[in-house]
Amino acid sequence: MRFSQYHFVDEIKQNLEKLGFKKPTDIQYKCIPNILRGEDLLAIAQTGTGKTAAFAIPILHILHAKLNNKREDGIKCIVMVPTRELAIQINEVFQVLGKNTRVNSFSVFGGVEQGPQIAKLEKGIDILVTTPGRMFDLVSQGFIKLNRVEMLVLDEADHMLALGFIKDIRDLIRFLPKQRQTLFFSATIDDEIKDLAYSLVKNPIRIQVSPKDPVSKNVDHSVIFVNMDDKRFFLERMINENPESKILVFVRTKVRCERVHAAMDRVGITSIFMHGGQEQQDRLSVLNTFKQGFVKLLIATDVSARGIDIPDVDYVVNYDLPEHPENYVHRVGRTGRGRKKGMAYSFCDESEKDQLLAIEDYIGKKVKVITLGKDDYKEITDLTSEKKMDLKQILEELTPIPNKRYGVKKSKLNK
Repeated sequence: MRFSQYHFVDEIKQNLEKLGFKKPTDIQYKCIPNILRGEDLLAIAQTGTGKTAAFAIPILHILHAKLNNKREDGIKCIVMVPTRELAIQINEVFQVLGKNTRVNSFSVFGGVEQGPQIAKLEKGIDILVTTPGRMFDLVSQGFIKLNRVEMLVLDEADHMLALGFIKDIRDLIRFLPKQRQTLFFSATIDDEIKDLAYSLVKNPIRIQVSPKDPVSKNVDHSVIFVNMDDKRFFLERMINENPESKILVFVRTKVRCERVHAAMDRVGITSIFMHGGQEQQDRLSVLNTFKQGFVKLLIATDVSARGIDIPDVDYVVNYDLPEHPENYVHRVGRTGRGRKKGMAYSFCDESEKDQLLAIEDYIGKKVKVITLGKDDYKEITDLTSEKKMDLKQILEELTPIPNKRYGVKKSKLNK
């Protein structure tokens, strides 16, 4: 079935056509009819399957039809998400898909001044995409009223539980009308998630799009065994061989994030980095720079692994293997989004083999190994531009200096 065959309002159909969305993904095909019928939903789907549009499209259609030419006061739909970046992204999806409709959406989140958010809320909105903390701050101050909410969406529910938001979720329910439609989306399902879901939804339709291999079939993922100290040489080689590609590199810690950035800078490769130690505005600026392709190499911690949709990422590189195997799936899911193909490579040191085994156990299959001969390995480590620099120069460039913008110490390379 094609989107043109659905009975959506013309404005939504036109927006879908402009975006090149011709046919729904599996999760969209299964969710949309049930949401349109007003049914509660428990939907389980892996990252990159298009689940944001699975709820955004029917919600926009329903609210547009209800609003007619008269706007009633009050928020009609709450979408609760675990992170600020995800709140911004989902709001953007609503705005793009809802262009020229009578529905308006807005996102609120912490880490920024609340004044502009309050000003926007006072003008009246229909859909609020929000993180728990800032939303409850504004509810307690009287700037958000939830008595007219007709629809509640909990997205990335498993991540919210992992971050300890279960009390916030239960507190939210106390403010909402009992007569509402509840849509519960999660990438994974276990007993805790089931208990939460069934405490919130009434006779839900359960939809599960979970292939045996949780890594999207659109992603070709493999591992290369590389010594820890040589990883930067392999990353340099990969980038130089794919100069026009958009590459997202994941590392384990904030310190590693900045060190890899500095290593790339030493060999003349432009990169940007993002981690939880940066101010929210700086993180948003970095993410926007990468999304728009102004810089094609982003080095990040897992702060950007979950749920963030970055268009046209050609390669994901696990520079460090993640501590938690489920994060592997979320990381590699940043490429191969929707119907596009993607590539993911992991650099595995001897000390990380237990993590690799945990990942393979989690996804239920072996990760394909790319074998390098000794000569090929030596060529990569010998031909790096860094080898042309002397040790004194490298040490001088790595001398820490204060950096006021990010509030952390960084090398001269990050000025």
